[in-house]
Amino acid sequence: MALPSATSAAPTRVAAPLEAAQRVWPGRPYPLGASWDGQGVNLALYAEHASRVEWLLFDGAYDVAPSRSVDLPERTGPVFHGYLPGIGPGQLYGLRVHGPWEPHAGHRFNPAKVLLDPYARVIGRPLHTHRSLAGSVGRGAEETPSELDTAPFAPLGAVTADDFDWQGVQAPRVSWQDTIIYEAHVRGLTMRHEGVPEEQRGTYLGVVSEPILQHLRELGVTTVQLLPIQSIVQDQRLVDMGLTNYWGYNTLNYFAPEPRYASSGPLSALHECKTMVRELHRAGFEVIIDVVYNHTGEGNHAGPTLSFRGIDNLSYYKLQPKDRRFYMDYTGTGNTLDPGNPYVLQLITDSLRYWVTEMHVDGFRFDLAAALAREFYDVDMLSAFFKVIQQDPVLSRVKLIAEPWDVGPGGYQVGNFPWSWTEWNADYRDTVRAFWRGDRGRVAELATRLTGSSDLYAHNGRKPWASINFVTAHDGFTLHDLVSYERKHNDANGEGGRDGHDHNLSSNAGVEGPSDDPVVRARREKRKRALMATQLLSQGIPMLLGGDELSRTQLGNNNAYCQDGELSWFDWDIGDDERDFLRFTQALVALRRAHPSFGRRSFLSGDAKDACRDVAWWHRDGREMRDADWHDAHASSVGMLLCGSALRDLDAHGGRLRDASFLLLVAGREGRTFTLPPCPDAAGWRLCVDTDLGVVDRDGRGPLLAGGARLRVPDNSLLLLIGADAGSEPD
Repeated sequence: MALPSATSAAPTRVAAPLEAAQRVWPGRPYPLGASWDGQGVNLALYAEHASRVEWLLFDGAYDVAPSRSVDLPERTGPVFHGYLPGIGPGQLYGLRVHGPWEPHAGHRFNPAKVLLDPYARVIGRPLHTHRSLAGSVGRGAEETPSELDTAPFAPLGAVTADDFDWQGVQAPRVSWQDTIIYEAHVRGLTMRHEGVPEEQRGTYLGVVSEPILQHLRELGVTTVQLLPIQSIVQDQRLVDMGLTNYWGYNTLNYFAPEPRYASSGPLSALHECKTMVRELHRAGFEVIIDVVYNHTGEGNHAGPTLSFRGIDNLSYYKLQPKDRRFYMDYTGTGNTLDPGNPYVLQLITDSLRYWVTEMHVDGFRFDLAAALAREFYDVDMLSAFFKVIQQDPVLSRVKLIAEPWDVGPGGYQVGNFPWSWTEWNADYRDTVRAFWRGDRGRVAELATRLTGSSDLYAHNGRKPWASINFVTAHDGFTLHDLVSYERKHNDANGEGGRDGHDHNLSSNAGVEGPSDDPVVRARREKRKRALMATQLLSQGIPMLLGGDELSRTQLGNNNAYCQDGELSWFDWDIGDDERDFLRFTQALVALRRAHPSFGRRSFLSGDAKDACRDVAWWHRDGREMRDADWHDAHASSVGMLLCGSALRDLDAHGGRLRDASFLLLVAGREGRTFTLPPCPDAAGWRLCVDTDLGVVDRDGRGPLLAGGARLRVPDNSLLLLIGADAGSEPD
């Protein structure tokens, strides 16, 4: 049966009563959601302010009305529950929740709206946008509940069974200091690769197709971080414009994988998503997923009623204290979830545990994580959310990454998260961008970022890996666009250029956008190499934006959240410049992984250990940096010496790690000639990385340079030298 036209009103049909032998039993209040025990299904729903809950059963995804309906017969505290014998995996279901319509008091119950169970494991029927999904009509005092039935259009849950075969595959155990993150999108990564089977492009299975796995292996990253794969709401505004919520930061349900990424229909999403995780693990990669527990896809008070709003609006969301018709919006999306409510906090932690224990993911990146610390209205790093995570035997052992801000007052919390968390370091991003753009007076800031941002993280037992070092991410310019555009070009988003960041700290080498000028292209490639080398040679955890290694461009769009097309998808058909940069990036990753000096377990202190200090800072004149040098507003060069014999880190078996010494030289907008310091534990230095020429050799090459030798560092370039002895001739 075809769905009704999107312009037609939803027909109403009364569900037939169950036969006596199939009447609902009392059931249990836990676990929440729909649980199959082999004989039937228990359903439990938290709805504290509701008066009645109907459980709707649908026979097929194209049904415009439920075939059966029963009331959940029992209520234990705020949880409604019931048990139906004789139904099982694959059963489609929804909810109607009854209660007061009192928007001023925060209540928006509307039984005309079929609602998705917040604990549904599978979206058995995806959401179909339609005007009936709006929970109300009118405004202000004239606002009344919409009477249009959403049964033909609402997303439905499906009962599942945990019968996936993990085939004994175990997740790789990658220590934080060895982690290299690759941020990517399921569709963007796979849609345009000709080696991916056509039916798998844009899907979970496409991510683990052999061409993609081979690319990740050759790149050398350890961890794949996926943009949201929990099920997504498509904004009506974008649908009307012919656009898509591509990034997916608009969650419908926190358990069910996004059905669009399944190659064989919605009901296969769970199996295919687990297959993706298993095969990434088999190939040696960790899996981190981006999660959005700060808000939902229901938007503000005028948004659709799909799940949480209709189940218990007052309990799930933070509302304005003076007029509860409206939402507190710390996310810029229209609403904010309320983790101060213990059942909302339970929803979040139950979801996280599910993704670890049942989906086998290795960690999470939390979107706008500061919002989760707002137990009431202010950010509180002692809030219940962090306490629960810390004591949880499952969640305290996985990788936790915060985007440490939200858009509310006091929301910028870089450096303030608990010791067990890592953070996206926006200070790192801005400092590195500004320095390589050519800004003067950034040398002291750059030195701090190169050594792990101890000003932000060297407290409360934190380590250098607390800093997730990124220059580009999904939100903003790609690396290629960062050196090709000085302003955003977001007209394709249909928002008149008002969206996206204006403070990009970018440069274009004299021409805005694409250029065939070989001089312009060479300058851009040179700056890209310097940016990538800085990121991969800094203490802390590097996060590469997927596609940057391929020189991916979004044509200056720095907010491609709604662009599900070639603008966002990786272009795998690359030319000579792009292949050179890919090889350069691969070699840099290999160098970092080969040398523990760039992933130290403790912050560099500058104190002497054995024969030398772990880090020393050198002026181009061949002397150590002085206070006046650090405060020189025109300074644009510095040298950093990492002493290999001062490396005190231990390997997993307690053995002391050993490494050579390294000398890193950077010159910004002007080229500089450096007088080299003596190598503390070898006869001299050999060139290891040259971003001006695009050279990387992890063991060093070229002539041996002793202390006192002079070496030219071209403008906008980084050189890395490795300690070597005269008898150790390079290949």
